[in-house]
Amino acid sequence: MDELSFGQYEFIYNVFSFSLATMAAATLFFWLGRQQVSNAYKTALTITGLVTFIAAYHYFRIFESWEASYVTVDGVFQPSGVAFNDAYRYVDWVLTVPLLLIELILVMNLTRSQSISKGIRLGALAALMIVLGYPGEIADSNGERLFWGVASMLPFLWILYELFVGLRGSIASQPADVRGLVNTAVWVTVLSWSFYPVVYFIGLADLGAGTSEVAIQTGYSIADITSKVGFGVLIYMIAVRKSGYDRGVPAVAQPAD
Repeated sequence: MDELSFGQYEFIYNVFSFSLATMAAATLFFWLGRQQVSNAYKTALTITGLVTFIAAYHYFRIFESWEASYVTVDGVFQPSGVAFNDAYRYVDWVLTVPLLLIELILVMNLTRSQSISKGIRLGALAALMIVLGYPGEIADSNGERLFWGVASMLPFLWILYELFVGLRGSIASQPADVRGLVNTAVWVTVLSWSFYPVVYFIGLADLGAGTSEVAIQTGYSIADITSKVGFGVLIYMIAVRKSGYDRGVPAVAQPAD
């Protein structure tokens, strides 16, 4: 761990605090929002809230670990000897990343067999992606970090194929004013997940004492908020709009003849 200036330490401290508050607030929003959707989509919103609940818990543990990892000496924050626990992020991702894909599948209201097969396949790929990335995160050499980073990209590319090719027919079958939201949800998933490897490989660059730590922790937190809270809001909007169709009240009124 690098020595940090007061500003660097406090910036990361505030990023973790903001992330924790955002995840906790989102959890309440999604679970209370279950009352506004039909029964077919309640499970999707339950999982959406579960994702942010798990993330909020792990950000609380990350926050505690960060405080314990540094002591201040003459206005400079130095490692306390207690290692900052990066594993909290990976435990969070192993649990939440597969659930994020399952949210999308459930809200699309596919057949039971399609939901099970796609959920198992995408969930397993997502978990494999995270498991392969962790050894590189804690590696001592750039060579190991690069190897495991590239390895974790292979299941990620398979997930991209499943989202853009495997779900193409299912997306096309959605109601017209829902289709755009589903497409947006897919793109938010892809773009936010693509940001994780960028942050991951920052560890290969020599950005100076403390700068890499600020970039990595801030980058991961931004990606988490986008992929969990931002994506969750889209899932909520899709569920509400499709519930309107189920109740015979389309979300977008049709013009009178």
